Amino acid sequence: MSDGSIAAAGKPAAGTPASSPHVDAGDAGYSKDLKSRHINMIAIGGAIGTGLFLGAGGRLADAGPSLAIAYAVCGVFAFFVVRALGELVLYRPSSGAFVSYAREFMGEKGAFAAGWLYFLNWSTTAIADITAAATYAHFWGMFSDIPQWILALTALAVVLAANLISVKYFGEMEFWFAIIKVAALVAFMLIGIFLIVTQHPVDGHTPGLSTVSDTGAFPVGMLPMLLVIQGVVFAYASVELCGVAAGETENPEKIMPRAINSIMWRVGLFYVGSVVLLALLLPYTAYSGDQSPFVTVMDKLGVPGAAGVMNLVVLTAALSSLNSGLYSTGRILRSMALSGSAPRFTGLMNKGQVPYGGILLTAGFGVLGVGLNYVVPGQAFEIVLNFASIGILGTWGMIMLCSLVFWHRAQDGRVTRPAYRLPWAPYTQIVTLLFLGCVAFLMWWGGGVGRTTVMCLPLIAAALVGGWFIVRGRVREVARARQDA
Repeated sequence: MSDGSIAAAGKPAAGTPASSPHVDAGDAGYSKDLKSRHINMIAIGGAIGTGLFLGAGGRLADAGPSLAIAYAVCGVFAFFVVRALGELVLYRPSSGAFVSYAREFMGEKGAFAAGWLYFLNWSTTAIADITAAATYAHFWGMFSDIPQWILALTALAVVLAANLISVKYFGEMEFWFAIIKVAALVAFMLIGIFLIVTQHPVDGHTPGLSTVSDTGAFPVGMLPMLLVIQGVVFAYASVELCGVAAGETENPEKIMPRAINSIMWRVGLFYVGSVVLLALLLPYTAYSGDQSPFVTVMDKLGVPGAAGVMNLVVLTAALSSLNSGLYSTGRILRSMALSGSAPRFTGLMNKGQVPYGGILLTAGFGVLGVGLNYVVPGQAFEIVLNFASIGILGTWGMIMLCSLVFWHRAQDGRVTRPAYRLPWAPYTQIVTLLFLGCVAFLMWWGGGVGRTTVMCLPLIAAALVGGWFIVRGRVREVARARQDA
C-alpha cells in the first residue's frame, strides 16, 4: 500500500484504539502459540546473550572497569529502541516487525533496506554464536582436540533442527534457556557479593573496591572505553526480538508493555551489575577474550566443577542467541518474500506454521561461518562481531526512523498513537540516531577490523541499491496483484 493510500484512509475516530489501515500479507498463516511467559522470557533472553557472556571478557581486558559505564549508556539507548518498537507493535502487531513498519511509513525501499540490514545482523550474529559455542566447548578436555569448525557445525545443526519444528517449541526452548541464564547470573552475583563482603581471596587477590581504586575506572584512559562501545552494542542485539514475537501471541496489547518495561531494570541489574562485580572480583588484566569472564572467576576460585557448570550456562546462552536469530530472520524474510523483496522460497511455511525458507537461508550463512572458523579460528568472533554491529546499527536506525515518521503522522492526524508511547518524542529518536552515528564513527576511529568494517559500508550500500534494482519489478508486480485482488 502506498503512502498516499494510507493518508487517504483519514484520521481514526476519536476515542478508538490505535489501529492501522495497512495490511501486511506476511502476517497471515502464523499460529498464536506464544504465551505471556514466553514473551517475558524472550525479552529477558534477548537482553542477555553472547555479547555479555563471552564478549565482556575481552572488553574488560581492553577498557577496564569503565566497561560498566559503556554498558549503562548503551543500555539506555537500547531501551529507547525497544520502547519505540513497542509503541509501533501496540499500533499494529506484526511478525514482520520493523520491516512491516518501514513498508508502511517509508515504502518498499525502506522495507527492503531494513530487512536486509537485519539479515546482515543475524546472519553474522549466527556465526558469532556458533563460534562462541565452539570456544566454550573447548573448555572441556573431551572436546579440546576436536577442531573448532566441527563444533561450530554441530551447534548450528542442533539448533536449526529444533527451530524448524514449531513456534511453540521455540517458545519453550527460549523460556528454559532464559531461565537458565537468569538463574546462573543471579547465582554468580550472589557468590560475587558474598566474596566481596567476606573478603574471600580469589586466585590470591582480595576482592573489593581496592581492585578498582588501585587502577582507577579508566586504567588505560577514556578512549578504550569509547572504542569498545560497538562491541557493547552487539551485546544488546536481541532486544528487538520481543517485537518480532508479538505477531505470534494472542494479546500483545497486554503482554508487550510489561515485557518491554522490564528490560530497563534487567539491563541495570544483569549487565551493569555483573560487569561491576567482575571488576571488583579480579583486576581487569585477569580477563581475556578467549574465555567467558564468569568462567574465569569460577576457575580461579578453585571450586571443583563450578567453572564447568558456568561454562555450560554460557554455552546455553550462545545456543539461545542462535535459536533467536534463526527464529526472527525467518519471520522477517517471509514478510519481505510476500512483498517481492526477498527470494520466493523464504516465504514458504511448513506444517508447523514455521517459515522454514528464511530460517534455512540464515543457517546457510552460518555454514559460511563454519568455514571462517576453519580458516581463522582465533579471529572469527571479532570479525563477525564488527559486521553484526553494522547490521545492528542499521536495524536500530530504521526502527527509530519509522518511529519518527510515525510521530510526525500522528501530529498530522493521519494515525493515532497508542497509550503506550516512546517518551520525549521526537527528541528521543533524534538523540538515538545521533548516538548510532557516533558508534559508527568510533568503529572507524578505532582502526583495525572495526575500520575495515566501516570502510565496507559503501559496498553494503551498493549491494542494497543493486539488490533493489533487481527486485523492484517483482515488488511492483506483487503490489499491483494485491490491489487488483
